[in-house]
Amino acid sequence: MANLFPLSMATSQKNLMSTILMLGLLMIMSLHSTVGDVGVCYGRLGKKLPCPKKVVSLYKKNNIKKMRLYDPHQPTLRALGGADIELMVGIPETDLQHLAQCQCHANAWVAGNISAYPDVKFRCIAVGNEINPSSSPYSSFVFPAMQNIYRAICNAGLGNQITVSTSIKTDVLEKSSPPKDGEFRSNVTGYMKPIVEFLRDTNAPLLVNVYPYFAYMNDMKNISLSFALLQRNSGVVLGGVYYDNLFYAILDAVYAAMERILDPSSLSVSLVSVPTPSVTVSETGHSSRGGGKPESDGEGDGDASTVENARIYNNNLMRIVKKGTPKRPDSPIETYIFAMFDENEKPGPEYEKHFGIFLPNGKRKYRLRFY
Repeated sequence: MANLFPLSMATSQKNLMSTILMLGLLMIMSLHSTVGDVGVCYGRLGKKLPCPKKVVSLYKKNNIKKMRLYDPHQPTLRALGGADIELMVGIPETDLQHLAQCQCHANAWVAGNISAYPDVKFRCIAVGNEINPSSSPYSSFVFPAMQNIYRAICNAGLGNQITVSTSIKTDVLEKSSPPKDGEFRSNVTGYMKPIVEFLRDTNAPLLVNVYPYFAYMNDMKNISLSFALLQRNSGVVLGGVYYDNLFYAILDAVYAAMERILDPSSLSVSLVSVPTPSVTVSETGHSSRGGGKPESDGEGDGDASTVENARIYNNNLMRIVKKGTPKRPDSPIETYIFAMFDENEKPGPEYEKHFGIFLPNGKRKYRLRFY
């Protein structure tokens, strides 16, 4: 077939495509240049916690460069202005229906909570947190709200700076061991597939709350405490693959589930991966109190909820997120520790209230260094 374009036009097209490719790579770098850094979730469900201005100062003093905030709390956003702290800001589930119903509502939300704070380094918007796909009355609004917020971000000229995602619990997995056989529950596939496709197409990460602590507490007979605490030389072979720690195993189960949902024909015979969104660990941590006295697993009295174990877990976490999992060996893991402070007004069991790494007076609960 004859060339349909003159040489000059073909050359121009080639240059244009090269420019587009370079811009795309720069966008990816701008969105993901600091993966592997560890941030901290700032929850406010506690009495006698310091004011936002003091909290931001505490982040800066301790070299904590990323914050997760669960709602666009105006005093905190004002305190973050010019602070050089990257922010993941959440949208509460009660706002999702409003945002899903009309693009104009999403535009107004972005104008009032993002564009109004040009000195805040917004990195990601988490549309809902741990929405239960099968029982929450808000689940049907998550994806359309994500779409509207994404369009609003792009319309505001911030599409190359801020990603839009949602945060999930790992209980959406039907199978997680061995990790290569990870699979979403059949009753959440319809919820997860459009979200995963959206994240892939917009180059945004899936936000996953990863808690080896809970996995261990729920299955002490089959999971060792040292494996859950991410200790060195505590790895196990799962499905023919060596896993150094439980954190990596959980993440790879999520990756495998995303691969399977994007390409149902993919087989679990190797670590060869189907292109999927990356994963940002939007919460992880270890309770320091209130776990009760479950049956011993042979590595102590069985109560993992101690200050010492919380210290061990979070310090080991700092080390392992600099590397990738067996499925993603060259991909450091952006991670947020839960949480900055204990939250004594948080609903639920006692252990849920004691994940904090700092005391309200600003002193560390235990030694933990942020690099």
